[in-house]
Amino acid sequence: MNPIVLLCPGQGAQAIAMGRAWHDASPEARAVFDDAERILGSRLGAPLRSLCFDGPADTLNRTDVSQPAIFTVSVACLRALCAAWSVSPDELPLTAAAGLSLGEYTALHAAGAIAFADALELVTLRGRAMQDAAEATPSGMVALIGADEAQARAVCDAARAADILVCANFNAPGQVVLSGATAACERAVKAAESMGLRAQPLPVAGAFHSPLMAPAAERLAEALARTTIRPPRCPVLSNVTGLPHAPPGDTIEGGAADSIRRRLVEQLTQPVRWADCGRWLAANTSGAAMHELAPGRTLAGLMRRIDRGLKVEAHDVPSE
Repeated sequence: MNPIVLLCPGQGAQAIAMGRAWHDASPEARAVFDDAERILGSRLGAPLRSLCFDGPADTLNRTDVSQPAIFTVSVACLRALCAAWSVSPDELPLTAAAGLSLGEYTALHAAGAIAFADALELVTLRGRAMQDAAEATPSGMVALIGADEAQARAVCDAARAADILVCANFNAPGQVVLSGATAACERAVKAAESMGLRAQPLPVAGAFHSPLMAPAAERLAEALARTTIRPPRCPVLSNVTGLPHAPPGDTIEGGAADSIRRRLVEQLTQPVRWADCGRWLAANTSGAAMHELAPGRTLAGLMRRIDRGLKVEAHDVPSE
């Protein structure tokens, strides 16, 4: 089998019926759902399968539900693909793996750094902690279309006043997301329009990847400290740096595991540099086939905007 790069979706990729086609087509995918439901028990308020396949949408879209749901669907897709490719997950010829925010946990699991049960527990706690932090302070996010980093920072400076407002996602050229207090987000829409930029408030629970997520970061740090993390068997990109976790020369005491822990905590309050991740992949994984795990195909679209020469095969559903 030729070398591959795995791309793992993040929150926002959820949709009713996600993972159903993989579940129905693959015993390996069904086993992942079985394991996830056994681990989660009744914590989501309903069986995971029911939430993924039937919703309702307002429940599935909750941060504390969508994060473990998306992670499970992505891993189910990965296990089904490995079976179809006649290779074990441990023997998959990974050149690199990357995931958008939540998807970074899927990428680390695929690279052997975090066991499935441990990663599911982490993303479940992460989703709950982020939901709680969002509900504690009125806040939100705004997408800027056509803005570069300098323009996005100018919008923040013009609209912040005494509130928190920061750049939260550098997703692709011309696509930046701001995050902060509700009043500041409302001012940002007007400031962006005055600068000739398009601005769109996003339907999210709160100001993710901003200082308002500090309480969630503290809870996540405690859980990560108790979690076994192994060195990944291939480069896994950090959303915080846009570079692989624990590269040669990384001086964080404790080696790869502590480096990964620190970056995952920082990820909650620091901007996601997906465009930088995409550029690193374009420059360093030549000849490897790129595959996006279910659900959705958002990352394939972002990668095309980052580098027109990149081709990504999305696996939202099994191929015919």
